[in-house]
Amino acid sequence: MRKKTIKERLQEGSFNTVRVIGMGFLFVILIGAVLLWMPFSVTTPMKFTDALFTSVTAVCVTGLVTVTPAVQFTVVGKVILLFLIQIGGLGIIACVVAFMILAGQRISLRRRVMIQESYGLDTLSGMVQYIIRIIKGTFFVEGIGALAYSFYFVPKYGVLKGIAYAIFHAISAFCNAGIDILGSSSYMHMVTSPIINFTTIFLVVSGGLGFVVWYDILNNIKQVRSIKDVKRNFFHRLSLQSKIVLTMTAGLLLFGMFAFLLLEYHNPVTMGKLTFWQKVQASLFQSVSTRTAGFATVSQSGLTAASKAIGCMLMMIGGSSGGTAGGVKTTTVALLLLTCLGVVRGSRDIECYGRKIPLSQVKSAVTILFLTIMFWMSGTIIITILDPQVNFLRIVYETTSAIATVGLSADLTPSLSRASQYVLMVIMYIGRIGPVTMAMIFAGKGKNAEQYRELPEKQIMIG
Repeated sequence: MRKKTIKERLQEGSFNTVRVIGMGFLFVILIGAVLLWMPFSVTTPMKFTDALFTSVTAVCVTGLVTVTPAVQFTVVGKVILLFLIQIGGLGIIACVVAFMILAGQRISLRRRVMIQESYGLDTLSGMVQYIIRIIKGTFFVEGIGALAYSFYFVPKYGVLKGIAYAIFHAISAFCNAGIDILGSSSYMHMVTSPIINFTTIFLVVSGGLGFVVWYDILNNIKQVRSIKDVKRNFFHRLSLQSKIVLTMTAGLLLFGMFAFLLLEYHNPVTMGKLTFWQKVQASLFQSVSTRTAGFATVSQSGLTAASKAIGCMLMMIGGSSGGTAGGVKTTTVALLLLTCLGVVRGSRDIECYGRKIPLSQVKSAVTILFLTIMFWMSGTIIITILDPQVNFLRIVYETTSAIATVGLSADLTPSLSRASQYVLMVIMYIGRIGPVTMAMIFAGKGKNAEQYRELPEKQIMIG
């Protein structure tokens, strides 16, 4: 029997990771749906479809809901919902490895390969420590957020309930889930609260930057302390990944803030009645929330058509790789923009910050964007057919929110037909595990590249 080559083993390991991620999320969703459906989880009986939808939106850290969690679920149900959000935010691989560490089990080479594949790392060394750092960092940031939230929730709801609310919303915000237990109006009644606004912004951005960027920043802070010109050396010493993520994140947040401020400034349904600085605060929050957070301090159904269109664009881009956010990711869009710029300039290579980017990564970026748009358009068209009476832009806003695992809703999801809600569930699931992962599950392992003979090159007309 022929021994497998190293490349074949890596390919098989990659496919195993894909299966674990895909089936792992599906398993947690089904278990969560059953638990949320049980009598001890609900204040009033609800249909299993609603329990399943809630489980999907929690595990996929989306935020679209068909019921109001604040009134539908008991304390036990809300705790279960919180665990599902935390699992969805950390990811199946991290949770499995964390459980094995707590159980004192040895992390096999196969598990280490899964960690490497899941987080896109270029080495197998230090995998266990990496997961431990992720978990510790997650709980630390969530703890800071919970402490900050408590200054608002404790005076309003009392000590025990206030602390519980602070913990729930800190985890939901950091995981970019967008699920709240405050009622059907989300954060709208807190639109003028600096504590709620800036704590949420801090948590959402922290989760959306990605764990790799976190530790790159922390390591560089330690290294530049002894250097005189700290500011220049700090950014210069960051990895290319971190530079792209920070640049794209800052640019998109500022663009979104100014766009929403301009378009909603006089809109009486959203920001028209606020003071100038409150409008700036609400605009920044909206810009951050569209980066897959899902919380809303202004009415999403009341947004102008232009704001919804810009919101769809920001939602589709989403956060950054290796974090809790969804979307096609900032690095994917950056690679595509750099590729376009290189073609226009006639450059031979794709360059960024003095580094050449491999063509294989450009291909991956194109694949991710194409598959995401394909799944998104398919879902949009199907829902349009199933619910023809609904405004098309509202459907687009909802499906974009689902595929990008954002959770912002134009008050449409609860009123959609059951068939359309199942379509949204599928879209949310695909958005969470990734369109490429979904395609690989159906495509299987594929064939080794060496099995194909090299073909003659031939150009075709494009553009």
